[in-house]
Amino acid sequence: MRALRLRRLALVGLLAGIVGWLVNWAATRGGYGTPALPLTSLATTALILGMTLFFGRKVLRWRNGRRDRALDPLLATRTLVLAQACAYAGALSSGWHAGILVDQLMLLPVRASTGPAWGSVALIAGGILLVVVGLVVENFCRLPPEDDGPGGPGTTEGEYA
Repeated sequence: MRALRLRRLALVGLLAGIVGWLVNWAATRGGYGTPALPLTSLATTALILGMTLFFGRKVLRWRNGRRDRALDPLLATRTLVLAQACAYAGALSSGWHAGILVDQLMLLPVRASTGPAWGSVALIAGGILLVVVGLVVENFCRLPPEDDGPGGPGTTEGEYA
């Protein structure tokens, strides 16, 4: 499995921001509401962050030497996939809501309320937290390289648990 690339995450966020801005622009000019997640979705985000950190901690403890029982390889793989999914979902969510925020900021002079703008800021922060936790837990799943001497197989980047 390939490691996450910050450039790819940034590209996902940028494309989601452009699409989010275009959709919000068309929706608000057409008389529809802002196509943003409700603030209650931050509770779901917190639950996902907690689960990811919980399973990531299990893998990290095993990696750091607490090997009183074997690590289930399926658990380690699922934890890695969950971490990467969190990072991509966070990039997508923060990009989408950043696009909405840009359009909402342009509408502030004609709006009486700043509610959608503050909601977008909160959802951007939640998306950034998803990306950070995804990257951290992905790093938890990386095995340290083995030292087999110069030129040996252990001199490359660590593999995943």
